[in-house]
Amino acid sequence: MQRFRSLLVLRRPLQRQSHNSYTTISAQRDTSPQHHHFHEEVLVEGRAFSRAAILNRPSQLNAITTSMAGRLQRLYQSWEDNSQIGFVMMKGSGRAFCSGADMVTIHRLLQEGNVAECKEFFRTLYQFIYLLGTYLKPNLAILDGITMGGGAGVAVPGMFRIATDKTVFATPEVQMGFHPDAGASFYLSRLPGYLGEFLALTGEKLNGAELVACGIATHYSLSGKLGWIEERLGQLMTDDPSVISDSLAQYGDLVYVDKSSILHKIEKIDKYFCHDTVEEIVDALRAADYDDELCSTALKKLKEASPLSLKITLQSIREGRFQPLDQCLAREFRTSLQCMLSPDFSEGIRARLVDKDFAPKWDIPNLEGVTKDMVDRYFAPLPVSEPELNLPTSLREPFM
Repeated sequence: MQRFRSLLVLRRPLQRQSHNSYTTISAQRDTSPQHHHFHEEVLVEGRAFSRAAILNRPSQLNAITTSMAGRLQRLYQSWEDNSQIGFVMMKGSGRAFCSGADMVTIHRLLQEGNVAECKEFFRTLYQFIYLLGTYLKPNLAILDGITMGGGAGVAVPGMFRIATDKTVFATPEVQMGFHPDAGASFYLSRLPGYLGEFLALTGEKLNGAELVACGIATHYSLSGKLGWIEERLGQLMTDDPSVISDSLAQYGDLVYVDKSSILHKIEKIDKYFCHDTVEEIVDALRAADYDDELCSTALKKLKEASPLSLKITLQSIREGRFQPLDQCLAREFRTSLQCMLSPDFSEGIRARLVDKDFAPKWDIPNLEGVTKDMVDRYFAPLPVSEPELNLPTSLREPFM
């Protein structure tokens, strides 16, 4: 376990503070019901020298919509330009930070033939993620609860990511006929060894302690103490990252991941998931000891996933190892526009999120039927009539 860091636990034994200690800011310019609805989905807390964006769709686990991504981008742009704001924060309402993209809505729009709105969603979300990855001020994300898919995508670019005892992280997209996106090919490919391939292909969950150990999160806190931490942060009058870091770290303590953690099996993960193709990974898992729980569980999850999605995902992670954030997002954008029109995406969302029978019938039911040419089409440049993802790389160079 030398490659994994010890974990920081924020430990001050004070009760969680109420959000009432901050000012909730709401727009006054437009009182139409639709405008009010959009603003209610992303609330804002005003503090002395900082702002907090609150994802506020708790009944949908704060799944992101186009309007939410657009509002977040406008807010973060305005906060970056405001000299009276030193740093910013994002958190979620209810039992989730963010469960990712609102795939049920995307599925419905596709069934209605509204492809253009689905394309606009991915474009808007990825542009916001690039803004986060190039942000000029310290930004924090509090990952208290479910943090999956695109939810991790809007958290990982932050300078500070606080996980808790309620954090549940996963990238389960291959189970839905899609691919880990929203920058996943960038940050998963930079995890220790071949852990990124393992997480992307199996959808395995990690808890808060494990997120800090592998580097996805930077700090750890018990959920019940977050109110005190937010109170502390709300009193800071600084834009200095070291001051914010010290404010978090000075209440820390050392703990370690549980003995049963998948991270203690990193050598096995590297052995099985280092191979060049999904077929070779499957063969390596099958050749392992029959009673090896890691192998049996991984094989079961690989069998449940879309064979096409598995191959797309492995190639995406491997390409991401050698690309900066902007190139990863541009490539993922092409892949997402192709994937959302594939039969497997429609079937995967139906089986897991709509009908919930968890019995998808994939268009190509086995790995052998998925050729390299099929996979390469999901990485090809878009047609001339379809604009590529336009990111301001000449003006904003990613720090990551």
